[in-house]
Amino acid sequence: MSTQKIATNALHAGHDVTKNGGTRAVPIYQTTSYVFNDSNHAANLFSLKELGFIYTRLNNPTNQILQDRLAAIEGGIGAVVFASGTAAISTGLLTLLKAGDHIVASSSLYGGTYNLLNVTLPRLGITTTFVDASNPDNFRTAVQENTRAFFVESLGNPKLDVLDLDAISTEAKAAKVPFIVDNTVATPALLNPIKQGADIVIHSLTKYIGGQGNSLGGAIIDAGTFDWSNGKFPEFTEPSAGYHGLKYYETLGAASYTFKLILEGLRDFGGALSPTNAFNIIQGLETLSVRIKQHSQNALEIAKWLEQQEEVAWVNYPGLESSAYKSLADKYLPNGQSGIVTFGAKGGFEAAKTIADETKLFSLLANIGDTKSLIIHPSSTTHQQLNEEQQKSTGVTTDLIRLSVGIEDVDDLKADLKAAFAKISK
Repeated sequence: MSTQKIATNALHAGHDVTKNGGTRAVPIYQTTSYVFNDSNHAANLFSLKELGFIYTRLNNPTNQILQDRLAAIEGGIGAVVFASGTAAISTGLLTLLKAGDHIVASSSLYGGTYNLLNVTLPRLGITTTFVDASNPDNFRTAVQENTRAFFVESLGNPKLDVLDLDAISTEAKAAKVPFIVDNTVATPALLNPIKQGADIVIHSLTKYIGGQGNSLGGAIIDAGTFDWSNGKFPEFTEPSAGYHGLKYYETLGAASYTFKLILEGLRDFGGALSPTNAFNIIQGLETLSVRIKQHSQNALEIAKWLEQQEEVAWVNYPGLESSAYKSLADKYLPNGQSGIVTFGAKGGFEAAKTIADETKLFSLLANIGDTKSLIIHPSSTTHQQLNEEQQKSTGVTTDLIRLSVGIEDVDDLKADLKAAFAKISK
């Protein structure tokens, strides 16, 4: 575990130039497979007697550098990367859970994640109770005998609720289940959930970490803190039928989950990240600390400006003095509250759609975390598959507009929004 600061780790962790031909930039190892020294070497790799590369669906040297770097930045013992953030979430849960298991989750989740937990996983026999995460006691009261995980977003998308991670982690420990935190919006440059008791951290690397809007990717970082031998997870202590009787916890200890993600998750579900995308994401990661400061600064200024506009009914940003989450933001996000701002348009659903249609610098698309500013009307797009009650539980109202504030000059962003507001005023 690195003792260096995040800005340094983002540039150097995981890349030993003496083992990569002296390259200062991380190389792209664009290969599907790797030549074994001999049959014994191959056998040792498959039996875990030696560590190395077998097939890029399982691991790749470029991906490994990204994994080591992410683990260093988040403070984990290991990381595994995937083809997308959704692939990371689904593989992470399916590697951990089985039919009959139960999850307690925050209701304020990204729409795709909510749908996965609410619709898709129940088809596989895995159910979820969604709770108002603003009260950590709700997690305790929702726990069942078959509960096997708590799942939250550290900064909800698009509700922007800052959660009391310390308190929720206490409830997870009492229930003897892993505390899983999606840290995509906050990023490790602003918040390290492992320091607040998270056992597993998830990222959509597509967003702020990649930062350029050019590559999909996801990651899981294992804190190495959860006791998989506590009796609730026999798949970690009993012989694995899928890996010649391997007893994960007995053999791998704290790293059990990391290896299970690779040996079963990537092997069986196949959501591998391409080396080229890993390379692109590494380029973004190197400037994360610098970029997220500008994202946060611009977002706070835009949020304050929106509060003064007559076309705006309300504004939500954790850094505002008016925010219900300001005290928690001061505790968990003192160095910035990331780049997402939501606000309500006077005139409701149609007015909100018009604003989203009329901006020029703010691109109308379904993404966040790009260096360029983005806009969307979630009620008619990303959350339209949810009914009105479900939308409200995730923080979506019909008048809500979500901004992903980029790093452009903030005066130009204000002018762009002002011109769009003029359309609804007419």
